[in-house]
Amino acid sequence: MPADPFAELLLRLRQESGRTQEQQAAAINAVSGRDTMTRREINRYEHGENIPTNHTIAHIAVACGVPPEQLRREAAAARGRRRKGYRREGEDLDDVKRRTLIGGAVLGAAAAAEPWGRLAHALGRGTKIDSTSMATLVDRACALHVTEHHLTAHRLQSMVETHLDAITAVLPRAGEHERALAIAAGETAALAGWVAWDLGDYQRARAYYEVTRDCAEAAGHPPLRALALTYASYGAATPEKAVELLAQAAQDVRGQGNATAAAWVHGRYAEEAANAGHDTGALRALDRAHTVYDFADHTEEQAWVRFMTPYRLDSLSLSVYGQLGRHELTETADNAVSRLGGALPDSGVVVLGDLASALLRGGDIDQGVYVSRQFAAAAEARPNTMGRARAKSVAARLPDSEQELARHLEQFAA
Repeated sequence: MPADPFAELLLRLRQESGRTQEQQAAAINAVSGRDTMTRREINRYEHGENIPTNHTIAHIAVACGVPPEQLRREAAAARGRRRKGYRREGEDLDDVKRRTLIGGAVLGAAAAAEPWGRLAHALGRGTKIDSTSMATLVDRACALHVTEHHLTAHRLQSMVETHLDAITAVLPRAGEHERALAIAAGETAALAGWVAWDLGDYQRARAYYEVTRDCAEAAGHPPLRALALTYASYGAATPEKAVELLAQAAQDVRGQGNATAAAWVHGRYAEEAANAGHDTGALRALDRAHTVYDFADHTEEQAWVRFMTPYRLDSLSLSVYGQLGRHELTETADNAVSRLGGALPDSGVVVLGDLASALLRGGDIDQGVYVSRQFAAAAEARPNTMGRARAKSVAARLPDSEQELARHLEQFAA
């Protein structure tokens, strides 16, 4: 029996979105927030073997950027045809035209070759999306920033880019939800950029940061631009260029509700200013970071600042004091060891790397070696660029008795 027209419509929606069956399943899972859809089930839908439930149809519609109500009507018609016994010859011409119109709705979003290009194309073209779908997409964007603490960049990349495509497909129908979705899109694009940078694809990372700034402008949301600028600062050509980016970011996170973001930005400014040899500016920025963090709640503000725990502030302080050779280094390291205890925080690679380097620099060799071993294990379990950068610094400070550990870290850094 030939495939049902609804099955053919689902096939065309996927193809015009530029996805494989596996990618389509991932896009639907990104919308639903659950990993229940499979490539096999997509194949069954597209061959008319199964008809998705209305609940699943809503997720398919969001992933493909078409109105859920229209897809539900087409599915209901398919169920009716199945009950009566399907005959292709009697198909109404209006049905064909309607499905052609629905299928064409995704062409604009699918036109660009890369995810950031599709997002840029979709910005500012809103019409309508329902509140439930909007909330699902926003919540998923937040969840991905938390997931970033636990997954490697390799595992996270496809999840982030798939969700970015899901939001991009919906943006032309955002209507009153356009600002919220533009912010969620920007947050997801920034995370995609960070993942690309982690994987060494710096050109891709810059493209994502650029479209994040486009989202910030479209939404009128300066903290989103600060997110892009602060991520971009890690890849700046010189410390002075990083300081310039961070100075702009600091302006974008002023105001209520941005305390944790401001602490991160000022802490990063301090780190790069110290790297540039600007001692006074570095210490002032670090003091501001500690001051605003006293008013922060990293669990209640933007999802993308969840990593900015007290451990991470310790890490930034250790980095600054270590670069400047300040006497506060020893006390800060002792406090960090006490706070860390036996637990490994989500941002453990960075924290342990800075702590190990600080302990060794400060002369606490035994404790420094112990933490260096913790750092090596954490860096190997979750390899990233920041871990590799710290591995080289730690290896250089290990005593001669730890040559094997030093070689291991040097190989990891390379």
